[in-house]
Amino acid sequence: MNILLKSAKIVDSDNKALHLKKRDILIKNGFIERIAANIAPEGKSKIIDIKNLHVSKGWFDSSVSFGEPGYEERETIANGLYTAAKSGFTDIVLNPNSSPVPDSSSDIVFLKNAAKKHLTGLYPLGTLTSLAGGEHLAELYDMKNAGAVGFYDYKSPIANSNLLKIALQYSQNFRGLIYSFPLDSKIAGKGVVNEGHTSTKLGLKGIPALSEELQIARDLSILEYAGGSLHIPTISTIGSVKLIAQAKKKGMDVTCSVAIHNLWFTDEVLEEFDANFKVMPPLRTKSDNRALIKGLKDGTIDFVTTDHTPVDIEEKRVEFDNASYGTVGLESAFGILNKLFDMETTIALLTRGRKRFKVPSPLLGQGALANLTLFEPDTEKMFQPTDLLSTSKNCVFVGSKVKGVVYGSIKGEKVII
Repeated sequence: MNILLKSAKIVDSDNKALHLKKRDILIKNGFIERIAANIAPEGKSKIIDIKNLHVSKGWFDSSVSFGEPGYEERETIANGLYTAAKSGFTDIVLNPNSSPVPDSSSDIVFLKNAAKKHLTGLYPLGTLTSLAGGEHLAELYDMKNAGAVGFYDYKSPIANSNLLKIALQYSQNFRGLIYSFPLDSKIAGKGVVNEGHTSTKLGLKGIPALSEELQIARDLSILEYAGGSLHIPTISTIGSVKLIAQAKKKGMDVTCSVAIHNLWFTDEVLEEFDANFKVMPPLRTKSDNRALIKGLKDGTIDFVTTDHTPVDIEEKRVEFDNASYGTVGLESAFGILNKLFDMETTIALLTRGRKRFKVPSPLLGQGALANLTLFEPDTEKMFQPTDLLSTSKNCVFVGSKVKGVVYGSIKGEKVII
């Protein structure tokens, strides 16, 4: 079947000849056959003709959690990948947040096989340690050969400094990517929100910025000594941005990401004790938000992520202290980013990051495999519960004013619109 996009404005700053030009795009057998001012339908064609249609390379998210295996009631792989595709993401990195955790090559093979028939590509992370227990390295080399793109004990800080050193040294043999979650658990203690004025006012135990920055400083010192490739997921403070900027100036192989909700909200929203806003790392201050946005713009922060984390309703409708961390964010990602940044910057943020995980980067041109996201950037609306496609509905963005609509995505001969 042929797919014909009519009068689509192409957003691709890497292709100056087509960037911001309106063109018809003909896709045959999964490949972009022609891009021209006007293309007549031929044979059996699916014609996509939508007012103010925009198209870009398919989007990428470096931090997504589902539930399967073990927590299918939160989210299955099938519905999670459908949600990602409908939200414009044609490739995602899957966190090792399941039961059992993926700590062997057979676990990685299971995840890859479960995603084979879906539009959105799934690139799994394996755990860094056996059972994510923090004591002994897992089968890193075998998992890498099976398709793991990195190694991460999900949201669990590496307490043992020597373990991180050994992991960084060992993984250099096969160019593995090591994750370290930025939290010193001893400093954080039993904190549940950002330590500051709001935590004091609400009587909630605080997590100081120091707990994140101290861990990052330690990790960067180990990286400088041991070498290797380090990724620090979801930073949230001014100090963290400064530390990573300094490390990059030294030429160290380190990347980092920031969650969209840590750009949009501050800890002031916690005054209603809504457990949907209980996230890790916690929501910080306006000054932190400004520093994170600046870090994204100047390249200190490498990628933005939804940090999509489905959580059962029963684990959110409890006292704030006892609620689980996390929010879903795939469906709202574009609309929020498009309010924070201009449209071109938003698309640049959503399409970068694949190289770090050795995920093939798409091209938008004649002869290329179709890997496209379809959207409209101008409509402003309130994000509603009905906009959620995830099985779990724990979303901090419900009620936020967003800008733009995502129609779906195309990869090869698969279309979800």
